[in-house]
Amino acid sequence: MPNWDIENEFQGNVCGVDEAGRGPWVGPVVAGAVIFLNRNINSELLNSINDSKKLSAKKRENMYDLLLAEEQAGHITYGIGEASAAEIDELNILQATFLAMKRAVQKLKILPSHALIDGNRLPADFCCPCSCHIGGDALSYSIAAASILAKVYRDNLLKKLALEYPEYGFEKNAGYGTKEHIEALNKYGVTPQHRKSYRPIKEILEAEK
Repeated sequence: MPNWDIENEFQGNVCGVDEAGRGPWVGPVVAGAVIFLNRNINSELLNSINDSKKLSAKKRENMYDLLLAEEQAGHITYGIGEASAAEIDELNILQATFLAMKRAVQKLKILPSHALIDGNRLPADFCCPCSCHIGGDALSYSIAAASILAKVYRDNLLKKLALEYPEYGFEKNAGYGTKEHIEALNKYGVTPQHRKSYRPIKEILEAEK
């Protein structure tokens, strides 16, 4: 379970950063950034917060709402950043993820003294000092909170996208390459929101030529 150990290694306002949506074939990659300004927060949140992938959708949404309430109470500040499908195609998914992370940190109400980034790669020219932490969303409260915000925010984006493109089942598959998604691609083609640099999408576009 996450704790404060990693945050305690650094001075000042430390933020956690994580992303959601590197693997899907459609939509933006989204990053969350969170600073706990006050550690005296909702006990339900503190006892339940974890890597978003280890939580049910219902639990994630509850944690998301609790985090927004903590922000309203002035206990945390958070930022959400996106990099679009077009930016992913232009930059590649890794660099687009770093761009989304930078945008998320820049939306925080205060610039952090240090950023804890989930994963094993550090972005170049980041907006503050940073360190990477493999599996950080299961170790750090700040990174875990960022992972929940990014995941739920992105899932909500895909639900909205599903209203525009109802045939693809985005509200259920979140843009991943499920059987339903593949069948819709073969029947209806590639949407403007698909990542055209991803091999399955690229192959469909080449077959259409």
